[in-house]
Amino acid sequence: MATIRLDVVSAERELFSGECEMIFAPASMGEVGIAPRHAPLLTTLKPGEVRARLPGGEEESFYVSGGILEVQPHVVTVLSDTGQRAADLDEAAALEAQAAAERALADKQSAIDEARARAELIQAAAQLRAIRRQRGR
Repeated sequence: MATIRLDVVSAERELFSGECEMIFAPASMGEVGIAPRHAPLLTTLKPGEVRARLPGGEEESFYVSGGILEVQPHVVTVLSDTGQRAADLDEAAALEAQAAAERALADKQSAIDEARARAELIQAAAQLRAIRRQRGR
């Protein structure tokens, strides 16, 4: 089967670089699936899980806080401010971040506080979804 190269990079480090049979990413308008020789595409990502189906059927999963997805016919690049392998996510920390964001929303002092709390709540929920999907494998 044909493959496409995937590079997942955060501001801190490279998370993954390798060949994949299929890639799924949380684009801002909904999840996209990318197969080899996909048409060129440039889109923003929302917080969520990037999944890569490797040759042989194995799957790698990464949490990204948002970012940019660039698709070329033979390479897909994910650039994210923060990201990590889904298997390395800390469920207790994500639950605490979610609770803190919910408290901040309930106790909002300004529109900026509310916007920041909503963004943190979205990121915590995305991390928890990635953790639960990882656990289900």
